[in-house]
Amino acid sequence: MISERRAAVAEASGWQHHSIRGAISGSLKKKLGLTVTSDKVEVRGRVCKLQSE
Repeated sequence: MISERRAAVAEASGWQHHSIRGAISGSLKKKLGLTVTSDKVEVRGRVCKLQSE
């Protein structure tokens, strides 16, 4: 199941879902040094979260 938010981002950007995940991990995690966690939630699918300080 694809989350509604990711579907909305995909529709708005024209990107595929795996590209959105890649941008989150590549830009936010590697380039900006933010802590990004990714969990698979049974009802929602893959969920990426930014860790608060």
